[in-house]
Amino acid sequence: MADRQPLVRLRGIRKRFGSHEVLRGVDLDVQPGEVMCLIGASGSGKSTLLRCVNHLETPDSGRVVVDGDLVGYTERDGKLYELPERQIRAQRARIGMVFQHFHLFPHLTALENVREAPMRVHRHSKATATATALDLLDRVGLAAKADAYPRHLSGGQQQRVAIARGLAMRPQLMLFDEPTSALDPELVGEVLDVMRDLAAQGMTMIVVTHEMGFAREVASQVAFMSDGQIVERGTPADVLGRPAHERTRSFLSKVL
Repeated sequence: MADRQPLVRLRGIRKRFGSHEVLRGVDLDVQPGEVMCLIGASGSGKSTLLRCVNHLETPDSGRVVVDGDLVGYTERDGKLYELPERQIRAQRARIGMVFQHFHLFPHLTALENVREAPMRVHRHSKATATATALDLLDRVGLAAKADAYPRHLSGGQQQRVAIARGLAMRPQLMLFDEPTSALDPELVGEVLDVMRDLAAQGMTMIVVTHEMGFAREVASQVAFMSDGQIVERGTPADVLGRPAHERTRSFLSKVL
């Protein structure tokens, strides 16, 4: 039987900000339907790596391939040339992203936030986009808040709207950049519940998280990053329960 092809393949990803090399040759594969949790101390490169996946950060070298397509570049005669922004936006439309601080449009209701991108990017009719948005708001438990503006929603509710907005583009892949770190502790669970449901439905996800309980319960694979490199990766039972590397053990001793 042929091996499954990864949905996401990162090879040799390097990124430098000034004199600081944030990513130092990262390789990572994510299979279809997997939930990959990236863990590690702040500054280890997790969020930068995530942002390289959809070309919000431009790698200095290396390749990002999603569903067989080279992200952000085209290759000619062995050299990479950055794609026009229009084509990069089209690639990003297949990759949903949820940020730490929601980034909702404050002047739009929850419904309008969710339906905006399908109308603008995919040219869906208002009726079609509205029906999809209402279905997604119901899916994240916010059908009753469709007409509410972000300022009238709790942080957890805003983050669930952001997840619905990401799903509205029908992505192949969802990226989550510390989606609960800006929330009050009592609101974290409602966001993680939505993410658990997505995982159970087979959504491929890469999640930067400090929520070790979520990683242990939901992740297919966990990758521990330190100093811009993946030090260790494997199942949650292996990485979180039987870490092989001293750096992983030291990190987990502080957070578990």
